[in-house]
Amino acid sequence: MNIPSELKYTKDHEWVKIEGDIATIGITDFAQSELGDIVYVEVETVDETLQAEEIFGTVEAVKTVSDLFLPLSGEITDFNEALEDEPEKVNTDPYGDGWMIKIKCSDLAEVENLMSADAYKTLIGA
Repeated sequence: MNIPSELKYTKDHEWVKIEGDIATIGITDFAQSELGDIVYVEVETVDETLQAEEIFGTVEAVKTVSDLFLPLSGEITDFNEALEDEPEKVNTDPYGDGWMIKIKCSDLAEVENLMSADAYKTLIGA
């Protein structure tokens, strides 16, 4: 199970990479393996400002549809449009080409509420 130490994590299995006040967000290797083959990623919240833990989109796998929860408050500035044609990138490279959105964080103090890689490993029993 790949859990990069430089990222932050949520109990809902999203990962967060912070660069200044921009956060890149996707789902973890654990989440994509639990979901199975991902066939569609829907994000219709670009240019919207949402609060932490609000739903920003959905990910659809062969067997299920799961909501995606925003780890930090802020404005959603980008959606990884490559996922429209190749949603399987979330399965093959969840921390790289399979990223989902970027947000401009409105409150960087919220980062303190996220889990470290070690805490996330404990959560999933890795």
